[in-house]
Amino acid sequence: MLLAAGVGSRLEPLTSQIPKPLVPIANVPVMEHILRLLKAHGITEVCANLHYLPEKITEYFGTGEKLEMKLTFRYEEKLSGDAGGVRAMKEFLKDDTFLVVMGDLLTDADLTAIIREHKEKKALASIAIKKVDDVTRFGIVVQDKNGFITGFQEKPKVEDALSDLASTGIYVLEPEVFDHIPETGEFGFGRQLFPQLVEKGLPVLGVEMAKGTYWSDVGAIPQYLEANFDALKGNVKLQIDTASANSKTPAHARFFGEDLDIDTAAKCIGLLMTGKNCRIGPKTLLTGYVILGDNCVIEESAALADCVVWNNSTIGKNCQLNNTVIASDTAVEPNSTLDRAALVAPQPVVKNLASNGVK
Repeated sequence: MLLAAGVGSRLEPLTSQIPKPLVPIANVPVMEHILRLLKAHGITEVCANLHYLPEKITEYFGTGEKLEMKLTFRYEEKLSGDAGGVRAMKEFLKDDTFLVVMGDLLTDADLTAIIREHKEKKALASIAIKKVDDVTRFGIVVQDKNGFITGFQEKPKVEDALSDLASTGIYVLEPEVFDHIPETGEFGFGRQLFPQLVEKGLPVLGVEMAKGTYWSDVGAIPQYLEANFDALKGNVKLQIDTASANSKTPAHARFFGEDLDIDTAAKCIGLLMTGKNCRIGPKTLLTGYVILGDNCVIEESAALADCVVWNNSTIGKNCQLNNTVIASDTAVEPNSTLDRAALVAPQPVVKNLASNGVK
């Protein structure tokens, strides 16, 4: 199950336009990266709970045909916590061991190995964990010598932290876990279910990701940009092709999209990814890591450093952009300067409606 109902408030204003699972990483929605990872590990039947802008997710994925997967969506009119969202999909999950993945993760985790260890140690619930440098940003787990979890700390101070192992939002669960989730009401994994299972003495396992595994929560703009650049650099092993150059590739740059029109007087120093039908004008300067979606235009003498530009957007003449995200269908006025910003074109308010096959 993918947890895809969140509003994505930490990604505002970007999520005023699309739901968090559809924000693009290397021009592919983050949820699609997760689905392709699941498929690579033999998991092709996936359900997801939806709440915010649900019709955009169902319009994009349909029932999973293009990924050769079977997708089932369930609309939650009122959010009930992450464990509550899983409870709402009980009918799809109750017959066998199942996996739960947060919908805003970018990872190349070995899901097969995580599930195998869960089963070998006969856990009721397993949490995939990873060593982190900054414990103050994460929920931290404490384990015994066999890997079973004995306690939790929520974003502890460095001096108070009992470990440096963080929960990654990837869980393996047995159907019996539903016996410990109340029938109604808001209920969460981290603050309620897992601590209660540990308190009851039930086997909750921490499975550490293999060394070198990539994992990032892309739920805030700085992490979102970093994840895009990591994908461009190849730091995360993705299940899609992100490395096909074309004949116009200058030194120190990579181009990926079809029908790219780049002026001979444009300069690129670093790594560049483009979608289809992009135009890069004369005297433009692209440095660091730059990702352009489909149908993007970078006009004369604009300079972009470490930026992500979504589909159908235009960067005006003489603009200076640094560490910035430009949302789809946005026109940046000529001579604009943006530093560590996120810009979205004015959009009409879209109501949350259960539509397009969302039950």
